[in-house]
Amino acid sequence: MAKVFQFMADGFEDIEALIPVDVLRRGGVDVTTVSISDSNIVESAHGVQVVADALFDDVADDLSDADLLMLPGGMPGAENLNAHEGLKEALVKQFEAGRLVAAICAAPLVLGGLGILKGHRATCYPGFEGTLRGADYTGDLWTIDRNVVTGEGPAAALPYAFSLLAMLTTEENARDVAQGMRYLHLMDSRMM
Repeated sequence: MAKVFQFMADGFEDIEALIPVDVLRRGGVDVTTVSISDSNIVESAHGVQVVADALFDDVADDLSDADLLMLPGGMPGAENLNAHEGLKEALVKQFEAGRLVAAICAAPLVLGGLGILKGHRATCYPGFEGTLRGADYTGDLWTIDRNVVTGEGPAAALPYAFSLLAMLTTEENARDVAQGMRYLHLMDSRMM
């Protein structure tokens, strides 16, 4: 079973954090939510309090064999993630080992600041393009380039999550979860 850690900081974007966790868990992936503060309670940018599964110090030694390290966006959540030295060190090690790293919305700024995006295609929330140092900005809803996955913003949370699920398990599993969640039906219908 794939092993995933999602890091959460006060000011995270609600759906960018919770949708990927939900989709991956539905697909049979072991996901641990991790608070980077000294409390398991993390507050979203919209005042929703979430209880993380673990604190960073509790899992720091377990990160070396993770299949994916994920960062939700939101402000000031992304800046708070970027201020955590232990997390940044883990992201660099993960990337250099050729394992998956993913960030959505404003959170790709963390990857950009670490040099992880250099020579990669990437996307982010409009206005944060300048933080993607060395990346080829796509402006797409989500972008996959080798072991780096980035998402544009809240509306990208579902396709971003299904893409990660397919990468960690199988395309068929991701399609089955998407069907069960009525995502495929949504994409076949007219929104407005």
